[in-house]
Amino acid sequence: MREPLFVKQNAGKWKRFEEDALRSPDELADNFIQITDDLAYAKTFYPKSKTTAYLNGLAARLHQSIYKNKSVKSNRFVLFWKYELPELFKIYEKQLLYSFLLLIVFCLIGILSAKYDNQFLQVILGPQYVNMTNENIAKGDPFGVYKQQNEFIMFFEIAGNNLYVSFLFFLSGIFCSVFTVFLIFKNAIMLGSFEYYFFSKGLGWKSILVIWIHGTLEISAFVVAGAAGLILGSSILFPKTYTRLQSVKRGAKDGLKIVIGLVPIITTAAFFESFVTRHTEMPAWLSLTILGTSLAFMIWYVIIYPNRLYKNNTRYGTEY
Repeated sequence: MREPLFVKQNAGKWKRFEEDALRSPDELADNFIQITDDLAYAKTFYPKSKTTAYLNGLAARLHQSIYKNKSVKSNRFVLFWKYELPELFKIYEKQLLYSFLLLIVFCLIGILSAKYDNQFLQVILGPQYVNMTNENIAKGDPFGVYKQQNEFIMFFEIAGNNLYVSFLFFLSGIFCSVFTVFLIFKNAIMLGSFEYYFFSKGLGWKSILVIWIHGTLEISAFVVAGAAGLILGSSILFPKTYTRLQSVKRGAKDGLKIVIGLVPIITTAAFFESFVTRHTEMPAWLSLTILGTSLAFMIWYVIIYPNRLYKNNTRYGTEY
């Protein structure tokens, strides 16, 4: 069926659903089922059209009308991580991709810069860190830096710092994402040069087994936080059908939710860095198990699970 005919046949019904807000719960539920059927049809045959966007918004409003009086205090915490946050990952999958690609490109710049400029490591990592690590390598304990501080103090310092950096990634987006991109650049350059340093010392594989126990979650969280900053910035630059103020409010709200959703991930990464990474001689299989599980979780939760929810048309109430 052509889109104009589809709209003509259903426009009256949609308008009635939009205007009749004070219906019984049963009628609202029936209306919601009809709208989701129409939305599924529109997504199949007109996926990029304004009709699909309109039906998506109408379905979200009906969903909210049904559940607005439902008590969710007891399970609101669970619903946020089960539905709401994954929905945001799907909605803003482009920003997540851009943040990841920026990280990769800037990491490569860091690697090449460290390779062809002997002074680059000293500038980026600092002479004190480089000298200390050289001494640790000479002692046969290249990752001794992770053993110097008390575990609990280290945990709170690292968790606090990484949470601060993640919120900084997001808040920097208010400057049209320029400073968010700069922060991605700064951290990625450090990451690239940091890894090159250990590979140049013949410790590349060992650095992966040790550092990426916590680094997998930590760097993944920074990619997501970078995406939150890009969301805020793009809401200012590209308001689309919203007014600029509405767009900024929406971008700020969604970006903040994403950064808040990172708290357990960042906390877990800090726990690994403080209590687990210091055991540098643990078996390779154990390191790879932790690393692989962390990576698999991030891929599943940020990419696979949100797409599965979208495919099954399962929504908490956020507009796709």
